[in-house]
Amino acid sequence: MHIQDPQWAVATTVGGPADPGLRGAGGGRTAPLRVDAQRNLEHVLRAAREVFGELGYGAPMEDVARRARVGVGTVYRRFPSKDVLVRRIAEEETARLTEQARSALSQEEEAWSALSRFLRTSVASGAGRLLPPQVLQVQPAGAADGTRVPQQRGGADDAASGGGTTTLLDVVGQLVERAREAGELRADVSVADVLLVIATSAPSLPDTAQQAAASARLLDILLEGLRSRPGAQGVVEH
Repeated sequence: MHIQDPQWAVATTVGGPADPGLRGAGGGRTAPLRVDAQRNLEHVLRAAREVFGELGYGAPMEDVARRARVGVGTVYRRFPSKDVLVRRIAEEETARLTEQARSALSQEEEAWSALSRFLRTSVASGAGRLLPPQVLQVQPAGAADGTRVPQQRGGADDAASGGGTTTLLDVVGQLVERAREAGELRADVSVADVLLVIATSAPSLPDTAQQAAASARLLDILLEGLRSRPGAQGVVEH
């Protein structure tokens, strides 16, 4: 699985999650897409999630077009650059993870149950494969303050996911704080660490059943690594 892409760039041609297919060449609103055009758009988006999930955001647009079974020109008519398509996918996956975190916060009374539910739901959905790279910036142990919840970032980082990165980090931060305050989470675990667990627990395997089994097993192991132990320190001294 490849998450980080050195070619990641912030798209500035789309001002939000509005469908680029509903904008004319001059930026004005146009009529809704025809049925066949809407179907092609859905195929392109589905193919982009699959291709970027398997190969990372460095995968070329030609691979997306091939998977969608449309011409590459059709892809570019909907998304004038790869950055625009990447931004669209990142927006959707960031929003999905945020909603999963909110559901865990509101529906689970126990702190550890809420955190583990969020992790299991997110890994099962496969959203971790499409996280924007900037949310996986893990700091060295002791580099942050005592809470190790990273400072919320805006600007270019947030623009890459349509403004949703800060919200995602904030909501997941609440899950982390609850679990830490309950004594269930290691003191050195940060929000970025939790998101990294989601990203690394969602392998892309050709067999669906094998992929689900591998994800569940890996997540069980990682969850045990996140839990605090009586008398154990969060950071092991060497």
